[in-house]
Amino acid sequence: MWLAVIAILIGLAILVWSADVFIDAATALAKKFNAPSFLIGVIILGVGTSAPEMVVSALAALEGSPELALGNAYGSNIINIALVLGATVLISPVIIHKGVIKRDLPILVVITALATWQLRDGRLSLADGLVLLASLIIVLGIQIILSLRESKSNNEEATIENARATEEHPSLMRGLGSLVIGLSMLVASSQAIVWGAVELATFWGLGELIIGLTIVAIGTSLPELVASLSAARKGEHDMALGNIIGSNIFNTLGVVGIAALIAPITVSPIILSRDMVTMGLITLLLVVLCGFAFMGKRSFGRTSGSTLVLFFVGYTVWLMQTASI
Repeated sequence: MWLAVIAILIGLAILVWSADVFIDAATALAKKFNAPSFLIGVIILGVGTSAPEMVVSALAALEGSPELALGNAYGSNIINIALVLGATVLISPVIIHKGVIKRDLPILVVITALATWQLRDGRLSLADGLVLLASLIIVLGIQIILSLRESKSNNEEATIENARATEEHPSLMRGLGSLVIGLSMLVASSQAIVWGAVELATFWGLGELIIGLTIVAIGTSLPELVASLSAARKGEHDMALGNIIGSNIFNTLGVVGIAALIAPITVSPIILSRDMVTMGLITLLLVVLCGFAFMGKRSFGRTSGSTLVLFFVGYTVWLMQTASI
């Protein structure tokens, strides 16, 4: 048991460090190639902070623990909104812009509905995985096209910004080296977490789904928490909220899609009645809170943050009460 606990703790520590190295390197390289700021802030950062979930879920599926993969993805989505975003706006309120209301949140609602619909028969098949990954490509394409259009309107400002970033960031070879190191350590630490989580699930008599929804989901959501807090403190409000929305999109489409491609997943009824309901409710709550903040022309601040954190506490209590189901 203690070996499994040590493996998880060390794995989580290395996971956070390696994700940070990966994000910094990816951002530096993106700026060197003059990528639009939206791609850096949402897509690059979103992929980077979702990389732990992707690797953990893929390894879990490969090792015959598909429910751990599913619990990790959906649990991370719930934690990202309720705990990560809630804690972030408690410390530093964010500003809601029109693009979030008209584009990002509707996309998140649609893919959450798609994920719920796919689970209606209690199984995620290879075809379901392909649909999810195809949807991810479409969403990325839409985001890239829109970001390129937006960047044209302030091309001069972006050029100056990227020129400064090029001067400030390290050489191309150093950036590539950091990227490789970050990804390598990401894989190694994720494998340790999967092994430790499965061992604990067996020892405690808990299902892999519960372990995935709690220990692993919280651990792999730490990069989102660090990135969002850092972005909010630096005044990058769009990046802080975009990181959460982007990560949830990648988790739902990419993480679950990859896991389903590796091995078909039989879904427990409790996932639909508890976890998917929770994920749907927290997503709708986010839409409502953001809508009120936008229409009222005020920041998404401490009242909204407290509401989200209280939602997380309630979900955690419900999760523990149904742990034996």
